[in-house]
Amino acid sequence: MFKGRSEPWRKRLFDIVGAVGGLVAFSPVMAGIAVAILLDDGRPILFRQERMGRARRPFHLVKFRSMRGHRITRVGRLLRATGLDELPQFMNILRGEMSAVGPRPLTESDVRRLGWDAPRYDFRWRVRPGLTGFAQVIGASPTASLDRYYVARQSLLLDVRLVAASFAINALGKARVRQLLLRGRAT
Repeated sequence: MFKGRSEPWRKRLFDIVGAVGGLVAFSPVMAGIAVAILLDDGRPILFRQERMGRARRPFHLVKFRSMRGHRITRVGRLLRATGLDELPQFMNILRGEMSAVGPRPLTESDVRRLGWDAPRYDFRWRVRPGLTGFAQVIGASPTASLDRYYVARQSLLLDVRLVAASFAINALGKARVRQLLLRGRAT
């Protein structure tokens, strides 16, 4: 149903320009977050976790640490509400492990738990996982239907729209943006 295709060079260029631009634009915010984590809860500042990427290749996803043990920290609560804990993933994009937009990157145990290691989910592994995507913007747990929709309809315009929605989430918070999106669908 979904034939494997290589990502167009435009998408990779979009990813590189966006990641470099994001690192430059958000560097003051990222520095402030690093200081806030240090002051609130100490080291480490970053959290690394193995996730599955394109073609099911493992890579180490990088985020700002938002938990200590099983407890969300005070700074972590704000980071998660705004999605700012994800900013270090610009480095994953530059390394080619992720894209700006794509399916949510999952751990191997999540893939097994969801049953997405079956051949009927191979479509998901034909693209790089994304810093943002439908699941991240809509706020749904990973669903194969959202991933299937993205993989089948991916385009630069769709990517730009999803990135714009993600910026709105960073600025306004996930709950407010989701309310606006749902309100817009009803009219």
